[in-house]
Amino acid sequence: MEKAKFKRFSGVFLKLVNLTAVICIVCLLADIARSVRNSGNPNEQGKRNISNGVSTKSDSPIILLNATITDVESRDSSVLNESEAKTEPEPQIPEEAQARPENATTLQSDDSESNTEQPDEWESIEMRVTAYCPCPRCCGEYSDGITACGHEIQPDDTFVAADRRYPFGTEMLIPGYSNSQPVKVLDRGGAIKGNRLDVFFASHEEALEWGVKYLDVNVHRKNL
Repeated sequence: MEKAKFKRFSGVFLKLVNLTAVICIVCLLADIARSVRNSGNPNEQGKRNISNGVSTKSDSPIILLNATITDVESRDSSVLNESEAKTEPEPQIPEEAQARPENATTLQSDDSESNTEQPDEWESIEMRVTAYCPCPRCCGEYSDGITACGHEIQPDDTFVAADRRYPFGTEMLIPGYSNSQPVKVLDRGGAIKGNRLDVFFASHEEALEWGVKYLDVNVHRKNL
């Protein structure tokens, strides 16, 4: 009886020992597998810690880095655009334009302007117009046949004596005198002041016939 009990007890004990051994072996194998897995990725845990640390920090360094990168890119693009603009080829000038004198266009325009005289180049001024001749009664001591500007009077001359505000050579259009053609200021007179004119006639009778008139005289602007 006692032997049978001992056998049963020993059998149960062996089973417990075997079960314990199996559990230990399984745990040991699990530890070995875990250590092998960790040894295969030694930096994984460190990377996780670093990424967690970076995520908990402020985002300002990243923003600063982005701004710096953007600034550098904009500078590079501006430098690139400037270099492209500098290397842009210059427009070619035709040989005909190069050989043409620089003042050709200016001379042509000046000639066209001088040939076509515009009406607005004349100014209408109301004046008191009298007449005189080269006789001593009209010119007194200056009846030597030479005007104030040094012009020697000819029998068919037509000109006027005017105030000093109108330079010698000023062109005027006087209605009814010299067939309404422009005449020049070639003389002065002691009584000819302001808007007064003395038209010249070869004879004293013609001067008297003219008398005194108030007329709208056209004066060339370039002489004013």
